[in-house]
Amino acid sequence: MTDKKKFFQGMNYRELQRTNSKNQTQLHQKDKVWLKENFYKNVGWINVINLYQKIEDFLLKYPLAELTLEELFLESDRIGNKYLTSQEIQHFHQNLSREVNEIAEEIDKQFPDTEVEFIDFSKNPSKRYWNQAN
Repeated sequence: MTDKKKFFQGMNYRELQRTNSKNQTQLHQKDKVWLKENFYKNVGWINVINLYQKIEDFLLKYPLAELTLEELFLESDRIGNKYLTSQEIQHFHQNLSREVNEIAEEIDKQFPDTEVEFIDFSKNPSKRYWNQAN
């Protein structure tokens, strides 16, 4: 009789159980409760694998929850770029640049800058000159 050990992601049953126990301590309390309510257990080969995958899903979401809106947009852009060729990315950036320039021109038309300000950076800061264009 041959004794074949099963492995999942390079870990045997006991190592996977230990990893689950260690990673479970990093979860938020509400996620721990969710796992218990949904019958995720650290006993039985299939259960241990399912628990490992669910814990990984939770842990992957945590850094994203703490990102600012700008960081989320940058992260989504980075992920989206993985599925595009360099030509498609370059084409997108060219189109984006053109659109941004058109928007800037439209803003300049709608809100022309009619006041010119001159600032004197000489040693005497009390003398400042402003000139308004008509």
